Amino acid sequence: MAREVTQEDLAAAWSDGGLVVDVREPDEYAAGHVPGAQPMPLRTVPARCGELPTDRAVYVICASGNRSRTAADLMTARGIDAYSVAGGTGAWARGGRPITTGSRAHAL
Repeated sequence: MAREVTQEDLAAAWSDGGLVVDVREPDEYAAGHVPGAQPMPLRTVPARCGELPTDRAVYVICASGNRSRTAADLMTARGIDAYSVAGGTGAWARGGRPITTGSRAHAL
């Protein structure tokens, strides 16, 4: 079962440059995401886990926390220190935290 972190945990990790992976679909990501979050739609996670680091935590986010739990389970099974973010991007935005739009992503 995926380990879960709170919005506050994510905010602290994010401000320290933590790696955030957004597993929503491309249109959802483009509509608004945590600044710096890397897009990796859930359906691509099994094939793309090799792109993720194994030497630091990965914070997995979706819209509400359901897909991120599934993705974090897949990642953890492959040796990645993955955490699902409770409440997802919706809770992040409702908390007054920054959101970026568009589909431009940076390299993992």
